[in-house]
Amino acid sequence: MNIAEELLNGNRFALSKAITAIENEHENATEIMKTLYPHTGHAYVLGVTGPPGAGKSTLTDKLAKEYRQRGKTVGIIAIDPSSPFSGGAILGDRIRMNSLTLDEGVFIRSMGTRGSLGGLSHKTADAVKAMDAFGVDVIFVETVGVGQSEVDIVKAADTTMVVLIPGMGDDIQAIKAGILEIGDIFTINKADHDGADKLMTELNMMLDLDGVMKDWRPPILKAVANQNQGITEIVDTFKKHHDYIEGNGQLTVRRTERTKNEMLDLLDGRIGSYIRRRIVENGKLDEYVEAIKARKTDPYSVVGEVMESMLK
Repeated sequence: MNIAEELLNGNRFALSKAITAIENEHENATEIMKTLYPHTGHAYVLGVTGPPGAGKSTLTDKLAKEYRQRGKTVGIIAIDPSSPFSGGAILGDRIRMNSLTLDEGVFIRSMGTRGSLGGLSHKTADAVKAMDAFGVDVIFVETVGVGQSEVDIVKAADTTMVVLIPGMGDDIQAIKAGILEIGDIFTINKADHDGADKLMTELNMMLDLDGVMKDWRPPILKAVANQNQGITEIVDTFKKHHDYIEGNGQLTVRRTERTKNEMLDLLDGRIGSYIRRRIVENGKLDEYVEAIKARKTDPYSVVGEVMESMLK
């Protein structure tokens, strides 16, 4: 029996091996995904993003426990900054979620950024599919920050929660454009700290100034994750958002858009690596570089020439 079949039979070790194959781009990764794909589309995917230090891991840990109390199985994909030495994930999130590791109904996986988020979004999407095929009910995708790359990763989610904390000062202004675009729900964690009400007022003002008329106005919730406060309200709000987007057809629209983007990402990756391999193998790359350095040509003309010769 191969890895994909073992995974579909409920083997946790096979799920772990499948995600490793996806992350490291093993030769069998594509075959695994082809086998798993017909069994996907059932899990509800929740994106959790926000600035470093916002307490996302602690919050995710508590939310996972709440879902377990409600009889749901949970998958967590924590995007970790990679170790600059080994290239592996630092696993900070894993350590903070230690209490969940003994629960058979929870599967936690850290994925390292390896110094770059390029290509990580489609690996994350495939890891989500592997957990989905395994039969997990709810999957959290937790990212390291709120940059453009995280915005791309969060596109793998059905509902996205942005976690903020009081005392960020002008930082809120710097990140507001991105978070307004992706946040379905906002949660102010560490709401027992000074400045929580001020942050809520600022967020409300930003949402009012957004200018985009939406039927769903992102709710702003308060939580103190390490004291288990506000957790049931967040899970209830996830349910409300799910019912809302399922009821008006937005869930289908989001998933269709996601499928389209995933396909284009895969095409970009495949075509790019094919072309790179071809021009490196035939020694053309060094020739092009020398010609560009000598200003005999330019990168734009070279790319045009390469594309033309490849597409013949």
